[in-house]
Amino acid sequence: MDNRPIGIFDSGLGGLTVVKECMDILPGENITYFGDVARIPYGTRSEETVRRYSLQCTRFLLSKGIKMLIIGCNTASARSLEIIRNTVDIPVIGVIRPGARAAVRATKNSKIGVIGTISTISSGAYEKEIKNISPEADVASAACSLFVPIVEEGWSDTEVARAAADKYLSPVKAHGVDTLILGCTHYPLLKKTVTGYMGEGVTLINPAYETVLEAKSLLGKSGMLAEGNGNPHYEYYTSDFSPKFVQICSEFLHSDIQFCEKVDIEKY
Repeated sequence: MDNRPIGIFDSGLGGLTVVKECMDILPGENITYFGDVARIPYGTRSEETVRRYSLQCTRFLLSKGIKMLIIGCNTASARSLEIIRNTVDIPVIGVIRPGARAAVRATKNSKIGVIGTISTISSGAYEKEIKNISPEADVASAACSLFVPIVEEGWSDTEVARAAADKYLSPVKAHGVDTLILGCTHYPLLKKTVTGYMGEGVTLINPAYETVLEAKSLLGKSGMLAEGNGNPHYEYYTSDFSPKFVQICSEFLHSDIQFCEKVDIEKY
C-alpha cells in the first residue's frame, strides 16, 4: 500500500477531467493537481517551451511527494512524455496512448477522428499510436484552437461553443468517422456540444477515463494502491489564482475546493 498522492498537471482546467475520473475510479487515492493557468494555452507554444513548462510542473509535483505522475494534457503528453519518463523515478502516464487504444477498440468502420490543439495535432502523436495498433485505420484530424479558451471562460454549452464546433468539426464529420477522440483534456467539458454536432452515432473517446483505468492497473500490479480509508485528501495548485478557477473547479467536480494555492512555477 502507498498513500502518497497521485500528481496530475495540465495547462489549465482541462486536467480536472482526469481528476474527476480518479475520484470515481480510484476513490481511495489522494490527489495533488497543478493547473498552469498563467501560461495557458500550451497548444500554441513551441515544442521547446512545452517541454520546459512540463518539466517545471513535474518538478513542482515531485516536491509534493507524489507516487505517480499523470500528464493530464495532450500537448504535454505529445511533446514531453518520454523526456519526463527519463527524468523521474516514479511511474509516468500520458493520455495519448490510452485514448488511441480505446478508439481502435470502439470503431466499426476504421475511420477515427481526432481533435486537439494545434501542437497535439501537428505532432501526429495520436495518428502514430493509432497506426501502430491498427495500420489500416483511416484517421482524420482537426485542430480546434478556440475550444480551450471557451472552456476556460465557462462557455462550454453556449452559442459560441456551437459556432466553433460547426467551424472545426465539419471536415471530420464529412470524413465519415464513427469514433472521435477528444484529444485535449478540456474537450470532454464540450461533450454535449460536440455530440450535438457530430450526432449520437459517433462514439466519443475520453482519454482521461482510459488513462485513469491504466493508472489503476499499474498501481494495482505494483502494490501501490492507497489503503482507501474513505477520506482522501485533494490539493489544488495554480500558477495564477483567481476566483473563477475555484468556481469552475467546484462546479465541474461537484465538490467544494478545500485547498487551493498559487505557486510561483518559474522557481521550478
